Amino acid sequence: MGWIGWTATIVLVLVVALLGAWRYAHATGAVGLLEWADRTIGTTQGTAVAASGVAFGDDPAQRLDIIAPNTPGPHPVIVFFHGGGWHSGRPEDYRFVGRTFARAGYVVVLPGYRLGPEGIYPRMLEDGAAALAWTNAEIARFGGDPRQVILMGHSAGAHTATMLGLERQWLGQQGLPDGFVKAVVGLAGPYDFHPFTSDSARNAFGHVRDPAATQPITFVRGDAPPMLLLTGDADTTVKPRNSRVLAKALTDAGARAELVILPQVDHAGPVLKLARPFARDTRVRDAALGFLDTLPEASVPVQAEMR
Repeated sequence: MGWIGWTATIVLVLVVALLGAWRYAHATGAVGLLEWADRTIGTTQGTAVAASGVAFGDDPAQRLDIIAPNTPGPHPVIVFFHGGGWHSGRPEDYRFVGRTFARAGYVVVLPGYRLGPEGIYPRMLEDGAAALAWTNAEIARFGGDPRQVILMGHSAGAHTATMLGLERQWLGQQGLPDGFVKAVVGLAGPYDFHPFTSDSARNAFGHVRDPAATQPITFVRGDAPPMLLLTGDADTTVKPRNSRVLAKALTDAGARAELVILPQVDHAGPVLKLARPFARDTRVRDAALGFLDTLPEASVPVQAEMR
């Protein structure tokens, strides 16, 4: 076997090992392994950590990171809420998501929020809304445009993103107007999941007297921000039904909703495909950017794109 053959074999082994590490990391909450893999095999070129550990509240969990393009702004802003079953996850472990979209011309805000016993409903929503209020007030200093704010999240984070996009009270409590959120992208999110069948859902929402108040589907409205709901047909953690029923309810109400169901993609897949070297499968990235490109208030000007 020649040098090229050995190199290809080593790369293949490394990719397989990283894939296995990611599966383990996602199962155990140690997503930092994926962030390490993205930095090691990928590149940070064209992006920068514009801020790290910035406080948007008094609780230690209320901290955020910002990943920005290395080009002059103002850029539209994606606020990405991480998953982890409302009990685990750190914003700094999802910087690979920030780099992926910063390369496309977006400033990406990665908020943390209270988790576990301290993070029961409605605190994840209160913290998310507080992060948006901070974004509105401060993101211009980091090259972002507060008039172009998009919400995105994976799994539990997709629940937060859609709830903040649909239920007016949370942004209203922070003094943010209707229309502040220009679009929502939900990745493998739970949107209609009562009765609660998992420990994580029971721990986060089981104390609520009216479970319907915790469900995004309850707050469907015709003037909701446009939504892209993306999931995999092999997701056994959050069933694809969640995305199907929310997309149908939104469109039936007169709102814009696009449903993308990826064949042979499991619950971790939508995030996995936003990190290198797994980003060779561009379906998640392309779906998100393609959707945002159709929204003038949420898209990157063509001349500013770095795709």
